[in-house]
Amino acid sequence: MEQVTVALQAMDAVSQAGLASLLQSRPQIVLLPTAERAAAKVLVVAADRLTTEVVATLRRSAAEIGVPVVLVTNEINETELLTVVECRVVAVLPRAAVTPERLAHSVLAAAAGGGVMPPNLVGELLKHIERLQRDVLTPHGLNSSGLTPREIDVLRLMADGLDTAEIAGELCYSERTVKNVIYGLTHRLKLRNRSHAVAYALRTGMI
Repeated sequence: MEQVTVALQAMDAVSQAGLASLLQSRPQIVLLPTAERAAAKVLVVAADRLTTEVVATLRRSAAEIGVPVVLVTNEINETELLTVVECRVVAVLPRAAVTPERLAHSVLAAAAGGGVMPPNLVGELLKHIERLQRDVLTPHGLNSSGLTPREIDVLRLMADGLDTAEIAGELCYSERTVKNVIYGLTHRLKLRNRSHAVAYALRTGMI
């Protein structure tokens, strides 16, 4: 059984001790000392509510460690949820619902690339994504990947190994148009070349 290394950061000593005890009770989780938090695969953060200080802590952790975060908190609203998601929070666990099993499940899900949210928060996220699609992306001809349908078509054909002339023929574009599409997406996404663009698109699930 592969173990998951976890760093813990709570805003008060009681929460720190209580969550540490819960985490240490699970054989699949290894709780790291504070000095070794950079080696963690998951960060657990506990706070009664999302104050400016807590958000700043989450932002610093995202920059310094860059691992998924499990947030244990009393309450969180839609605006706060969107803020913490930007700080790599992938799981939100209401403090009143914390059990050894639920905490371990959230940590293991985060380590595996998944997420855990209360049903009401999932609904808020979906509504936000719908608004983003309707009000921001669609009016600019973009989809949720941030690419236009034409860019996605070009990327898919590049991934199939077609050169510029072949892509132009397949899509009934001029070669100049294809080159402009490739330049536009590589420049916007700060990608080095065509191979990097294809690798990025595959890795992020764009194509």
